[in-house]
Amino acid sequence: MANMPYKAAPAAPNQGAATQLDNNTSALVIVTILFFMWGLITSLNDVLIPHLKAVYTLTYVQAMLVQFCFFGAYAIVSLPAGALIRRIGYQKGAVAGLLVAAVGCTLFYPASFGGYGLFLLALFVLASGITVLQVAANPYVAVLGPARTASSRLTLTQAFNSLGTTIGPAVGGLLILSAAGAVAVTGVDAAAEAASVRGPYLVLAGVLVLLAVLFWLARLPAIADTDDVPLVGVSQGSALSHRHLVLGAIGIFLYVGAEVSIGSFLINFIGEPHIAGLSHADAAHYVSIYWGGAMIGRFIGFAVMRVVSPGKTLAFNSLAAIALVLVATFTQGDLAMWAILAVGLCNSIMFPTIFSMALHGLGRHTGQASGILCMAIVGGALVPFAQGALADGFNVQVSFLLPAACYAFVLFFGVKYASMYKA
Repeated sequence: MANMPYKAAPAAPNQGAATQLDNNTSALVIVTILFFMWGLITSLNDVLIPHLKAVYTLTYVQAMLVQFCFFGAYAIVSLPAGALIRRIGYQKGAVAGLLVAAVGCTLFYPASFGGYGLFLLALFVLASGITVLQVAANPYVAVLGPARTASSRLTLTQAFNSLGTTIGPAVGGLLILSAAGAVAVTGVDAAAEAASVRGPYLVLAGVLVLLAVLFWLARLPAIADTDDVPLVGVSQGSALSHRHLVLGAIGIFLYVGAEVSIGSFLINFIGEPHIAGLSHADAAHYVSIYWGGAMIGRFIGFAVMRVVSPGKTLAFNSLAAIALVLVATFTQGDLAMWAILAVGLCNSIMFPTIFSMALHGLGRHTGQASGILCMAIVGGALVPFAQGALADGFNVQVSFLLPAACYAFVLFFGVKYASMYKA
């Protein structure tokens, strides 16, 4: 089995640097479409959770099984996905991921008849397809240019991921929560309320299949093996012998857990009488503000990290996130609501920055490392589950102390590697 390729292959003798740059730019545009789609799909979970919680009368822990099954796929599928991409390449791997995700969306139709368990199965299949896309796309973006600006490029593509996460809750609130509310007024059973998810997810399945066809036909630049310059003083054994990778994986685990957990509880948090007292359908619009802040912050971060160390930017944002979560936990009303929504702006650069810093200097171990980092996204399954237990045992507001603790480790990682890219 060939090693997973990671660096753009040299241009043919008759091709100049400008041609190579054009090819990289075109590839970046194409891959950015993937980031947008999985952002939209992932943020729809924030709408599904309160919807299914109400339909099937679930506790917070039971409702968080949505995120547990969705992000649990990263732990199970990441390494097999890396092996698949090593065998068939980035482009075919992306096509395979899109088709698997389309199957997962299609499964929402029978799930609307079969109950909560089938919804969880559909989410796992959907997330398995997205995992394949993640394993392929993140390192691919990282090598489409100089290593020094890898964090900047990943932040730019993640900005379009955030565009998807911004649109997702608003669309879901309109098509799922509003429709379900109208059905509930008629007094029909839970199965009929659950049916409000069929249309949106079947449309998503069609879009994913169309994207798979387009990616199959697209001309992406070839990628070839390379060894990056290693970090001074770091062992050249397995990927796990690189301390910055291990700490980066922990950072990804905790960051994704915190980001997903906050998004998962937003609708219920905003619906609390002492916060804003809004209905689920109305609160869904505010979830879009949370993800929209991440989108705006990523465009800002794309520019800032061309002049400021990624580690320093990461440390600043995580410190701000901790402060905002604490304000949301210990205050009430509009102040608490807007503080927790503002955390989205702080989240903006965290994932791409941690990811690219953790991959820095790994050379031939980059493929293995990418799989490890994508496995760490399982934090999005476990942290919301733990916060659900806190919400059931105490209350939703107190449960936000868990994401604050997660951001504390991200702060440590940013400070520790603040000078990673210095010459």
